[in-house]
This record gives sequence, C-alpha cells and structure tokens, in this order.
Amino acid sequence: MTKNWWKWLGSVLVIYSLIAGLLWDVPHLPILHESIRNLYFHVPMWFTMIVLYLIAVLYSIKYLRSGNEKYDLVAVESVNTGIVFGFLGILTGMIWGNYTWGSPWPNDPKLNGAAITTLVYLAYIVLRNAIDEEQKKARISAIYNIFAFPVMIVLLFILPRLTDSLHPGNGGNPGFGRYDLDRNMRLVFYPACIGWILVGVWIATLRYRIRLIETILTAHKS
Repeated sequence: MTKNWWKWLGSVLVIYSLIAGLLWDVPHLPILHESIRNLYFHVPMWFTMIVLYLIAVLYSIKYLRSGNEKYDLVAVESVNTGIVFGFLGILTGMIWGNYTWGSPWPNDPKLNGAAITTLVYLAYIVLRNAIDEEQKKARISAIYNIFAFPVMIVLLFILPRLTDSLHPGNGGNPGFGRYDLDRNMRLVFYPACIGWILVGVWIATLRYRIRLIETILTAHKS
C-alpha cells in the first residue's frame, strides 16, 4: 500500500480536477468564455506526454550504457503511452481551437509542431517494428529516441516563440498565468497537471510489466 501512494494520489487528483474543472467558477473572459475550462484537460495532456518522452530518453541512455533489455522496454512503453497523451492533447486542442479561433486546425506553428512531433514518435514505433534482431532494434531505437526529444522541444517550445502564434505564451502573446489564471483556477490546474502526470507514468509502468511478461514467455517458448 505504501509503495502505491503516488498511484492513489494521481487518481484522486485526476478525479478532483475533473469534478472541480467542470463545476467551479472560471473567469468570464471575451472569446474564451466557458471554453477556458479546457485548460484543465488540454495542457496536462501535453505535460504528461513530455514527462513520458523524457523518461524514455533517460532509459534509452541507460540502455546504451548498460545493455539491460529492461531499460529498453521502459523506454518503448513510455513512448507508447506518451503518444496516446499526445493524441489526447491534439484532440482537446482542436476542440478548444474550434470554439476560440473558429477552426479546429488554423495555420499555427505550435499546432503544426505538435503534429510533426507525433509523426516523429510514430516513426519511432515503425522503426522498431521494421527491425527483427532484438539488440539491434533496441540500440537503433534508443539512439533515435535521444535525438527525437530535442526535436520535440524545438518544435513545441522554441519555433512558436520565434514567429506569430495563436497560443498563449508564444509569438508575443502573454501566457495564461499573466492575466487570467485566478486563485480558483490554480487550485484546479496544478493538481490536474500533477495528477495526470502520475496517472500517465502509472499506465506506462503497467504497459512495461505486460511487455516484460510477454518477453519472458517468448524467451521460455524459444
């Protein structure tokens, strides 16, 4: 029980943020109106994705240094889970953009960067499936993983700040925290980010355990 405290914490925070995010009052701002509630869902998806991709990078490095197959399995399942949260981030962003910008996919550098980032990590999965030899697959995909992460940082955080962007905090636009995140919103937003990150890591650990069991059973059969 004590070892699983963070799982319970993540679950409680997600449930709390879902309820409070839909029921608590939010600032009445022009254009955004009630759609600002999506902040509690859209942004945590991206934060969770980034944390999972970071874990994948760290374990890819650990694999290259040690050759331990378990580290490779952690990396690949972190990427698999991160891709799911990436798609959720894109989906919630499209819904939000449709109400606030009049289009689910305007020509915005951050949106385009998110799409390219997702394709980069989908290519990681395709690359793994294209290689049969296990050690070669693990080494090549680990190296790919290490280069994919900084590409994601450039696409999502650097390029949008260098050009015009509709997203808050990019292209000269002020971030949410500077003008409309009141105390009530912070009491929901920060727990939502922490909760979804913990739940995302929990999902990745479950996928890792399943993959490890499958690997052991395959080894016994052979």
